[in-house]
Amino acid sequence: MSLQTHIVTLIAPPDKLSGAEITFVTSLLTDRGLAVEDPVWLEGGRAADVRFSLDQDQSHALEEDLRQALASVPVDFALQALLPDQPRKRQLLLADMDSTIVTGETLDEMSDHLGLKDKIAAITAKAMNGEIDFQDALRERVAMLKGLKETAVLETLKQIGYTSGAADLVRTMRLHGARCVLVSGGFEHFTSKVREEIGFHADFANRLEVEESMLTGRVLEPILDKSAKLERLTAECEALGVSPAAAVTVGDGANDLMMIEAATDAGGLGVAFHAKPTVAARARFRIQHTDLRSLLYIQGYHCDSIED
Repeated sequence: MSLQTHIVTLIAPPDKLSGAEITFVTSLLTDRGLAVEDPVWLEGGRAADVRFSLDQDQSHALEEDLRQALASVPVDFALQALLPDQPRKRQLLLADMDSTIVTGETLDEMSDHLGLKDKIAAITAKAMNGEIDFQDALRERVAMLKGLKETAVLETLKQIGYTSGAADLVRTMRLHGARCVLVSGGFEHFTSKVREEIGFHADFANRLEVEESMLTGRVLEPILDKSAKLERLTAECEALGVSPAAAVTVGDGANDLMMIEAATDAGGLGVAFHAKPTVAARARFRIQHTDLRSLLYIQGYHCDSIED
């Protein structure tokens, strides 16, 4: 049996992680005959690491046991092997925008100016859950916005709300030398603002066709979809001279799944964030109860090194 050092990181909303949850997990590990070290708090009442040795072949079964054991409590967790050639703090962040870095779906909010929000939001929900083709759904929804004044887009820009922990995540990773990239199936009108305000190095998104200050109802080609997000991950890794093992990818929708799974499969962190059911079901790393600051705790950042 070849043992490797593993860490399970436990994360809860502020002041909701107690010694009871940590003791529960520690007991689950020791009951399996694992040698468990004393827990290390990353932030009191919020995040802690529990380190132990485990045969890599047993990690999947243990992960499922932890998922079942913690299903009834508002605690997120991440189980990782610590590899000598792979720093825990990653070098690349690739993040989705809508319902990830920002709190809502920007296309849905735009459609509210035409009284079409409920109708368009229903299509968005199906596309994000992988029930319908993303490109077809995008073209259909944008076509319904034909004639919308560009000033309505600018009004929607003013209403953008940021997800808790988004700025902390980007600023902290950037301060520690990581490249931070926003990659969205939404639109450059919004990603350019989010990039500037949150501090991403670059943004990539779709483009709305505008003529005489009004939307034509068309999206300019090529459409940035799930394949384009995966291609962006590959391109960014090649530019940095790293593998996807050095990346954190995060998103909530079906068009994020390819980049999420690619990072995880390579040994990186592909994270489903408050994700749609079909996405959460396939993602190994899931944030369901806490905010984007959790991605820092999973990388081993102590609260003292996080840029608020």
